[in-house]
Amino acid sequence: MKEQKITVNISDRPYRLTVRSENEEHLLRRAGTLIDEKKKEYANNFAYKDQQDLLAMVALQLAVDYIGYNDKVNHYDILKKRLIDVDKSLTNILED
Repeated sequence: MKEQKITVNISDRPYRLTVRSENEEHLLRRAGTLIDEKKKEYANNFAYKDQQDLLAMVALQLAVDYIGYNDKVNHYDILKKRLIDVDKSLTNILED
């Protein structure tokens, strides 16, 4: 797919973006939808009326989710490395 221009609406504002693949387009559209859904949740559940406050709360929540995900991935990578080291050690012991 060649570069293509798409429009993603976030908080009733159009954002013109360039995508290089159908997957990138799909991800951007899903992200825009997710932002709007979370913004509506905050608007319904809290006293926020200002769009900037709502978008700031969405950004904060998504950042927390991202950091939590990265922490889990980092822990998994550390555990995987340790298990590989244990496996190598056990293999060396069994081969001796």
